[in-house]
Amino acid sequence: MDDQKGEMTMQSEGRLKGKVALITGAGSGIGFAIARLFAEEGAKVVLSDVDAASLAAKVALLTQADEHLCQPHDVSSEPDWERVFAAAIERYSRVDIVVNNAGIAAEGSIEDVTLESWRRVMSVNLDGTFLGCKHAIRNMKNTGGGAIVNVSSVGALKASLTGPAYGASKAGVWNLTRTVALSCARNGYNIRCNSLHPGLTHTPMMDRASPEMLERLKAGIPMGRLAEAIDIAQAALYLAGSESKYVTGTSLVVDGGYIS
Repeated sequence: MDDQKGEMTMQSEGRLKGKVALITGAGSGIGFAIARLFAEEGAKVVLSDVDAASLAAKVALLTQADEHLCQPHDVSSEPDWERVFAAAIERYSRVDIVVNNAGIAAEGSIEDVTLESWRRVMSVNLDGTFLGCKHAIRNMKNTGGGAIVNVSSVGALKASLTGPAYGASKAGVWNLTRTVALSCARNGYNIRCNSLHPGLTHTPMMDRASPEMLERLKAGIPMGRLAEAIDIAQAALYLAGSESKYVTGTSLVVDGGYIS
């Protein structure tokens, strides 16, 4: 009975109490849902986004808003990563969790997508994740370890006729995740790295779709609905928290059965 009381007390204090989490692309959608949930679970959150104007309004919505930090951030820029980590270390002394969530897409078939669009998607989605992992490892290995969550996509696991750049970049994130996990484990860094693969998710971007388009999308999902951003955030919480302390190099698919 006493053990059960102790466990309940720990849970009530928050699953991420005392942790510092850096989340990219936190200005909207899945990134903000993750930031909000992590804050509710006791973490101090560094919210980063290329859209700096959106961050101030968002951070005010978080639990204990004055404990969190906003940073404008182009994830494809290594100097930006160095600056954001420096700001986080100055404020909190360490970073325990990094969620590489920032991403963009470019429509067009393999015949139509431009090289410029291809390179831009790769620079944000794959280069940005690489840089996030690189600088997370450099910082975490000296402060006791941590967890890296790379937001990939079901697009990494399933071919698409209209998004070759996006799918290829997210497949790169998937493979990079396993490489990072193996390297950290072999080097004894106590840093775990896992990839999260959301399916179609109801975010502000999805609000631009017509009702007819939304119905067609839902028809292809066995569970009959799009994911909500909180569904993805809950999966990120698991990968970032102590419940997954023996999980590294794995891929967590959250897609309502879409690729089953």
